[in-house]
Amino acid sequence: MEMSMFNLSGVGGLLLLALDIWALVSIVSSSTSTGRKVLWSLLVFLLPLLGFLIWLIAGPRAEPRHV
Repeated sequence: MEMSMFNLSGVGGLLLLALDIWALVSIVSSSTSTGRKVLWSLLVFLLPLLGFLIWLIAGPRAEPRHV
C-alpha cells in the first residue's frame, strides 16, 4: 500500500516538473518585458504548483511561430 502511494507521488512530481518547464519556456519565449519574465519565472520556480496555476490563468504567452 505504501509503495503504490510513493509511485503515484513520484509520477505527480514528474508531471508537475514537466508543466513547470513548459511554463518557463513559454515565459521566456513571450514578448513581455524582461522584468515581467523574471517575476513570472520566480513565481513558477518558488511556488511550483500555485505559480503554475496562476501563470496558466494570467501569465504571458509565447509568440506563435510562423513557418
